[in-house]
Amino acid sequence: MEKSSNKNTTIKNWAIDDRPREKLEQLGADKLSNSELLAIIINNGNTEKSALDLAKDILKLCNDELDLLGKLTLADLQKIKGIGIAKAVRIAAALELGNRRNAGDIINKIQFKSSADVAKYLSYQLKDKLHEVFAVLFLNQANKVKAFKIISSGGITGTVADPRVILRHAIEESATNLILCHNHPSGNLTPSKADHDITQKIKHAASFLDIKVLDHIIVSDEGYYSFADEGLI
Repeated sequence: MEKSSNKNTTIKNWAIDDRPREKLEQLGADKLSNSELLAIIINNGNTEKSALDLAKDILKLCNDELDLLGKLTLADLQKIKGIGIAKAVRIAAALELGNRRNAGDIINKIQFKSSADVAKYLSYQLKDKLHEVFAVLFLNQANKVKAFKIISSGGITGTVADPRVILRHAIEESATNLILCHNHPSGNLTPSKADHDITQKIKHAASFLDIKVLDHIIVSDEGYYSFADEGLI
């Protein structure tokens, strides 16, 4: 059970069994609550609140949903009194490590065989992005991923998703197949005219190098949209 605290009580004064760090050491990380794990990352509180109190305040910002926690910006975190830039950066770094671990586990364990496989991987890579990001998966002949690269941020246009940049990376990675991908932070999965145009532009340019564009996948919190599944590639 989590121990509440007040301005006169610090974690150091708690029973050892109630302290998050000591509790993790004795029982393992899986026995700690979300707020206790977050308190360990925060490390220390201030004169008014313990690290655990600050952790609870942060979780209130995202309604105790860890997926929403990943969407909090450094500025959002610093709105809580007692969370400065150093603590906010530690939290952001820990969340990013978790995302990379999840994405790495998926990419190392599977060979992409369907749009659903790709969308699952992309959901870990792009789910916390608050703005539109255009990325490319570079694959070999057997559709094993050689690299994942974010090409641009902020929108889908012929300028930011330059086919020359994408094809240069493809040559560097010795990729024979590409999967284009981007996110829709709004949640709407319907592709725009710009999405269609850039797909055809990159597909046409890649064909001159015998590189195939297999799909263009849009991901959001609502699911995913596959150009290949819809017969648009």
